[in-house]
Amino acid sequence: MLQPENQNKKYDHLFTAIDTGYLKIPKFQREFVWSKKQTAKLIDSIIKGFPIGTFIFWKTRDELRHVKNIGNAELPELKQGESVSYVLDGQQRITSLFAVKKGLIITKDSKEINYKDICIDLSCDPDEDEEVVSSESMENVSNISVYKLLNATLTDFIGKYSQDNLKKIETYQKRLTTYDFSTILINEYPIDIACEVFTRINTGGTELTLFEIMVAKTYDQDNDFDLAHQYEMLIDNGNSGKDLKGAGYETIPSSTVLQCIAGYMKKDVKRKNILKLDKAEFINVWPAVKDAIFHAIDFFRSQYRIPVSRLLPYPALLVPFTYFYLNNSSKPPNTRQIKLLTKYFWWASLSGRFSSAVESKLAQDFKKIDNILNNEIPNYDGEELELKLDNVINRQFSTGDSFCKAIISLYAYYIPKSFADNSLVRIDNSWLKVAFSKNYHHFFPKSFLRKRGLSDYESNSIVNITIVDDYLNKRSIGAKAPSDYMGTYKLENEELNDTMKSHLVDDLSTFGVWDDDYDTFLIKRGQKVLDAINERLHPRL
Repeated sequence: MLQPENQNKKYDHLFTAIDTGYLKIPKFQREFVWSKKQTAKLIDSIIKGFPIGTFIFWKTRDELRHVKNIGNAELPELKQGESVSYVLDGQQRITSLFAVKKGLIITKDSKEINYKDICIDLSCDPDEDEEVVSSESMENVSNISVYKLLNATLTDFIGKYSQDNLKKIETYQKRLTTYDFSTILINEYPIDIACEVFTRINTGGTELTLFEIMVAKTYDQDNDFDLAHQYEMLIDNGNSGKDLKGAGYETIPSSTVLQCIAGYMKKDVKRKNILKLDKAEFINVWPAVKDAIFHAIDFFRSQYRIPVSRLLPYPALLVPFTYFYLNNSSKPPNTRQIKLLTKYFWWASLSGRFSSAVESKLAQDFKKIDNILNNEIPNYDGEELELKLDNVINRQFSTGDSFCKAIISLYAYYIPKSFADNSLVRIDNSWLKVAFSKNYHHFFPKSFLRKRGLSDYESNSIVNITIVDDYLNKRSIGAKAPSDYMGTYKLENEELNDTMKSHLVDDLSTFGVWDDDYDTFLIKRGQKVLDAINERLHPRL
C-alpha cells in the first residue's frame, strides 16, 4: 500500500520550488480565484501562528498539462524525465502566497490586482487578536508592504522606521519566514490514484472526468501536443480546416473521442485501460483517429443522411465506425460492407444497444466490425431484432430515446420538405435539444386530438412526429385539424403530394388526412416506417 510522507517546509523553501519549476499546478485545477482580502487574511493567520491547512503534493516523472504562468510571472520548465511535484490541494493558498512573495500583478475580470499593495499595519500590536494585514496600502498609518518584508533584510529598513516599528518588522519577518507549512507528499502514485486523491479533497466528491485526466496525462510540450486544444480544434478550428462544427457534429462528446482512440489502440474502452494508454502512441495515432472520425461522419451523412449529431441515436455509434475506417486504411466500404454496416447501425440504434454497459458492448462490437472488414456477416445469435407495427406505433416520442432518434433519423433520410413551399427543411442541432424544439411537429396536433378525447400519451406516438422547417409551421397550424391546415397548404404548394412523400406519407386521402382519421394515419404511416426499417435490418446480401 502506498503511504504519503508528512513534511514541513519554510516559506523560502516552498517558493524556491515554484521558482525553479519543481513545484507546478496541474491544469485540471481551478483558475486562481482568491481575492486580495482572502490573501491578506491568510497572511494574517500565518503571522498569528494559526494553522492554514495542509498542502498536498504529488511527485512524479509524468509530464502533465500545467499552469505556465501566475500573473506576470512565467514559471520555468524542467528537463524531460525529471521529477516534479504537482499541487493536488492548496492551489489557492499557495498561489496567493507566491503572488505576495513575488509582488505579482494578476489580471482578473479585466482588472489588474497588484499584490505589492498587501501590507501590515505597524500601529497594531502583533500579539493582539485584531487583524494586522490589509489588502490595500494604507495612508496616514505607519505600514510595511508584505512584499518588501519578505524580500529585504532588516538593515534595509533602518532609518526609515522607528525603533519600535523595526522590532515589529523583525517579529513579522521572523514569523512569516520561519512558519512551518504542513505538506503531504504522495510519491510516484499512478496518475489515476493521484487524480482520485485530488477529486476527494478538492471537489466534494465530483469526479474528474476521464477526459480531464487524459488531457493532463498526454500533455507533451516537446511535441506541442495538448489534448484539450486538439479537441477544441476538432470541434471548431475557426474556419482553418475541417471541423465537427462545419460537419454539423459539434455535439460529439470528448469521452466518445477517447473511446475512438482506445478502440483502435486496444479494442478496449474501459476507463482503467484508457488511463493506461501509452502517451507517445496516443499522440502518434491522434491524426489518424481524427481523420477516421471525419470519414465515419461523412458516412453517416451520405449513407444515412443524418445531417447533424443530435439525430445520431448514440454518440457511441461513432466509435465502431471510426474503428472500421482506421482498420480499413481510411478506404470507403465496398457494397457488401455498406449493407453489413447499415444492418449493424440500425440494429444497435433500435435495440437500445448502448443504453447501458457501453464499454463492454463496444468491446463485443469491435469483433462485429472485424467480421465486416473481412466481408463476413457478424454473429447476432440471441440478439436478433424483429419489430412489429405495434412496436412502432406505440413508441412514445422522446428526444432522449435511441429508438425515437433512429426513427427521426429515418425521417431525415427522405430529405423532408416544407409543407408550405416544398423547400428543403433545415435541420439544426440547436433546434433538436428537446421535444418541443423547432424541428419537431405533431402532424395531428396534440390540442386537436385532446378535443377528440385522446390523451397526450396517445397523441405522442413517434409515428405522429414530422420534421418541419421552423416554428412558423407550428404557429400556423396550432390546434387545427390536419384537413384544415393541409387544405391551406394544398392551395399554396402545387407540389404538396411530392412534399408529403418526403415525410413518408404517400397519399393524403388513403392516409386518413382529409378525414382527420388519426388511427388510419398511424397504421399507414407506421407501416411505411416499419417497411423502411426492415429494409435496413434485413438487407439482401
